[in-house]
Amino acid sequence: MNTKSFWTTALAGLAMATGLVACGGGSDDVEATTANGVVRGSISGNTISYKGIPYAAPPVGARRWAAPAAPANWSGVRDAKSFAPHCPQAASPFGSASTNEDCLYLNVYTPKAPGNYPVFVWIHGGAFYLGLSDGYDPTKLVNQGLVVVTLNYRLGALGFMSHALLSAEQGGTSGNYGLMDQQAALRWVRANIANFGGNRDNITIAGESAGGFSVHSHVASAGSAGLFHKAIAMSAAYPFGAAQDSLAVAQAKGASVVTTAATIRSTATGTTVPACSDLTCMRNLPVSVLLGAQMTPYPSGPVPSRDGVVLTQDVRTTIAAGTHNRVPMIEGTTRDEWRLFAALDELTATPPMTQVLTSDADHIAKVTALLGGALNPAAGPTATAMVNGFYPAANYGGSATLAYGALGTDMIFACNGRIAALELQQHRAVYAYEFRDRTAPSVLPHRATLDLGAPHTSELQYIFNMAGTASFNAAQQALSDTMVKYWANFAKNGDPNGAGVPTWAAYTQANDSYQGLDIGTNGVGPLATNFATAHNCTAWNGMVPFTPTP
Repeated sequence: MNTKSFWTTALAGLAMATGLVACGGGSDDVEATTANGVVRGSISGNTISYKGIPYAAPPVGARRWAAPAAPANWSGVRDAKSFAPHCPQAASPFGSASTNEDCLYLNVYTPKAPGNYPVFVWIHGGAFYLGLSDGYDPTKLVNQGLVVVTLNYRLGALGFMSHALLSAEQGGTSGNYGLMDQQAALRWVRANIANFGGNRDNITIAGESAGGFSVHSHVASAGSAGLFHKAIAMSAAYPFGAAQDSLAVAQAKGASVVTTAATIRSTATGTTVPACSDLTCMRNLPVSVLLGAQMTPYPSGPVPSRDGVVLTQDVRTTIAAGTHNRVPMIEGTTRDEWRLFAALDELTATPPMTQVLTSDADHIAKVTALLGGALNPAAGPTATAMVNGFYPAANYGGSATLAYGALGTDMIFACNGRIAALELQQHRAVYAYEFRDRTAPSVLPHRATLDLGAPHTSELQYIFNMAGTASFNAAQQALSDTMVKYWANFAKNGDPNGAGVPTWAAYTQANDSYQGLDIGTNGVGPLATNFATAHNCTAWNGMVPFTPTP
């Protein structure tokens, strides 16, 4: 029997119920109806995929630095078999270069069998200035009975810049356009996903790093209320340790982008080019110039500001006050988050592959700069006390680089993530984890001086099929299978537990319990020691304390 032909016929018979119809383009083609027109996807194995579906109008011309507008309707059938361009960014280990602003597209992956499946919306990471939707093959999750949506959103200055001229145009506020894009994508999902076999009343948002903080932002944003029902925040709480920019500070950074853009253009042309003084000029700045100019105020990528619309106050403040969108959550980190960034320092050193830190003094100087340097009077004393007291190279086999990796992990990711879990567990169930597989395939070329361990992003390959990663051994495959089941169970029921996986206890302040995701029996190994103790959270959280709220 030709199962593909059978499936095409069956889909035609189910068109009225599911919104899916067979098309005449071939036995592997399938169509779905959106509010803007019909799209044609393709079948591969047990997955139907629709790629490059517009969820908003191109943010070009007058729409640059504006809230996303509805996409235009189209007639006929729109091909949805290829990924659309991703949003402007420089080339990096995490994505290829792009200068195409027409990038507000999403991709839908759905099981071949008709159904009313839970929906899993993935928001990519990349420090809010890198990354793309098409780097994550969600076949593992689709095989667990989920409809998965991945999306692009505006990045860098184009996605997060505020400016006084923009605020004057937009009712007194500006910025966070990338988060507005994500909200537009979630509204698209609510309006259209039933026609792809998804349940609009069972939507989980998930993301890692900047994608995870995007998840936190939607948990905090009143404008995202009702657009999702569960949330997964992976390596996500890194901005909890400092206040997010106020509108005034964000606007000053935007002014810096515009000024730097003029300098870049003057250098390129050999003539003096004045800084833009009106929005027409700003909206005509070449994308390539903006990509260079944004590195002055956002050297490590922007963080969403308190714009007054999407975010009225710090995300952490909203969650601590209990005024957030209260949904069940998974919250977690990796054991060696910051080793990735220590390795990137070596990768970009002169010459490459050179040890950047060779002593505790080097380490103290690096941490002082990380804490704000001369702009923060407490930076030097704090760095000295923490390095000497908890992270001397002698504690890490004589490696100041490994010590720096541990300090950054604890200060930026682990202890801030624990604060998020502590705050969130007061209102709804939270499941906390630490990914600990230090044998995970490397996410970067092998470092001669640094064992990456279980660094930032290393867990992604256990949930998605990621291009360029090595094959798993049997123990790693068992861990991947367990993690995929946990994530899928949570998307279905708001609880990762279920048949075939080890019990995962909900996190509470009393138990302070993290699930250790490591190679071991059934893919889960217990933590070697208490999470808070292992990451020196008492010391770090003395600077960023947990404050219980009603």
